[in-house]
Amino acid sequence: MQQNNTTKDDLEIRSLDTMCVNESKLEHRWYHNLKYLLLGIFFGIVFTKAEVISWFRIQEMFRLQSFHMYGIIGSAILVAMISIWLIKKFNIKTIYGEEIVFHKKEFNKGQIYGGLIFGFGWAVTGACPGPLFAQIGTGATAIVVTLLSAIAGTWVYGYFREKLPH
Repeated sequence: MQQNNTTKDDLEIRSLDTMCVNESKLEHRWYHNLKYLLLGIFFGIVFTKAEVISWFRIQEMFRLQSFHMYGIIGSAILVAMISIWLIKKFNIKTIYGEEIVFHKKEFNKGQIYGGLIFGFGWAVTGACPGPLFAQIGTGATAIVVTLLSAIAGTWVYGYFREKLPH
């Protein structure tokens, strides 16, 4: 009995450490996911047209030669801030009527190390996780190596997560 409580407590603590916890009990048929496929295709087109997936634009950003990417990232942060404020102020629910809950996040130095590793990988490969598929979709098949590396890095982190300081 003690083992089950410890595991349950560990899972609760771990769930608070995640970015997104899906506690929804809703179940849908497989074709309900097609809307996400269409939204992903739309964002891929927008990313391509806005040159967000351009290796050259990303290099300009890291060399501080252009405002283009900073403007896009800054506007995304502004939209997210306003959206979260509106969700909290008006207690907006999901389209299925479920409450949206934001959990407080504790700062730790691992976030600095993770951010540096992420930024270094972004600068070297010219790709961050979001636009990887759009880059592959435009025919930049060499990015498949970056995608597989991202998947491998995620797996390695998950494997060693319990041994890392948090």
